[in-house]
Amino acid sequence: MEANNYMIEVNNVSMRFNLGIEKGFSLKQGFVDFFSGKKKPPKKDFWALTDVDFKVKKGEVIGFIGSNGAGKSTLLKVVAGVMKPTKGNVKAYGNICPMIELGAGFDPQLTARENIYLNGSIMGYSKELIDSKFQEIVDFSELHDFLDVPVQNFSSGMVARLAFSVATIVDPEILIVDEILSVGDIAFQAKSEQKMLSMIGGGTTVLFVSHSIEQIKKMCDTVVWIEHGVVQKIGGKEICDEYKDFIFNK
Repeated sequence: MEANNYMIEVNNVSMRFNLGIEKGFSLKQGFVDFFSGKKKPPKKDFWALTDVDFKVKKGEVIGFIGSNGAGKSTLLKVVAGVMKPTKGNVKAYGNICPMIELGAGFDPQLTARENIYLNGSIMGYSKELIDSKFQEIVDFSELHDFLDVPVQNFSSGMVARLAFSVATIVDPEILIVDEILSVGDIAFQAKSEQKMLSMIGGGTTVLFVSHSIEQIKKMCDTVVWIEHGVVQKIGGKEICDEYKDFIFNK
């Protein structure tokens, strides 16, 4: 159900991590630390996100740009429910398909065939749905000759192809995408982009992170620029040009 025509509401979200190096305690380590007079390193807080606030309308495609370590991926994980924010909250009004770490739900010792069912069940798909979509998954991944090969023998590109194919067998209401269009070979990247554009055309709401400014310009209605966990600007495609000027003039 929608609320005020918004599919996602991110309300003053902040995310803190402790950068202190904490070793697991052991009796041996305890003796070494005691006799050496070594003290525990002080805890150091790092705010990956600070008071991030925005809303996403139904069917909107919103792109996130920023330097490495700006907090983009952390933000997507918070929206997807993978991480709980230190402050603030996220409200989502639809089923979410997070394509953040493709293949993270795979068991490397199982075959591709077995992992299709395993990963599908993790994503909430019924066995009947996976059965009905099985050939479509295999055809899209182009892994016909590797169905009974353990995934641990796959290249990273093959894993990404299989994971993307499983993740996109249904059109979710909210799709969260983190750099996945940069995986696999060029032909598969193009096919994946077309699949995403098809989902967008079907009304799916999309949150999209990419280091490719051209992809952001091509696919996104709204752009959010983040640096050091703080939103710098929210606007249209012109934000991409402002960001490029910022990077070149650093």
